[in-house]
Amino acid sequence: MQKARFIFTGYKNSFKVFVKNLESLSVSQIQEIQKFVEARKGIFDFTTYTFVIQKRLEFEEFVKVIDLLPINAIVTNDPVKEIQKDRVGFGQYKGMYYSELPDSYLVWLQSNYHGPDKELIDSELKRRKP
Repeated sequence: MQKARFIFTGYKNSFKVFVKNLESLSVSQIQEIQKFVEARKGIFDFTTYTFVIQKRLEFEEFVKVIDLLPINAIVTNDPVKEIQKDRVGFGQYKGMYYSELPDSYLVWLQSNYHGPDKELIDSELKRRKP
């Protein structure tokens, strides 16, 4: 059985994990990952092979959690975490960098926000796509 390959990216109040080899995992492995995400009220996006969980967690803590579960995975930290200089000037995430926002919120903003930062939102989502 092949090991899942996770690429972890931590943000201020959430973290995102890209499952690099999702297509080559067995159905039972994918179901275990999905259970893990759902138990933590996260979102698994099968189109981008990523899941997001709204919880502050450091890389080392995530590795320890995965080691305790029946998920057989290799976890690496995202080496290309870019930090934007632009901060959110509105809403519940006011003051945070756009690069720190959860994927789910950015997707919501992309559809519902029509202000001057629309271009920043679009470029941040484009940057995160694998």
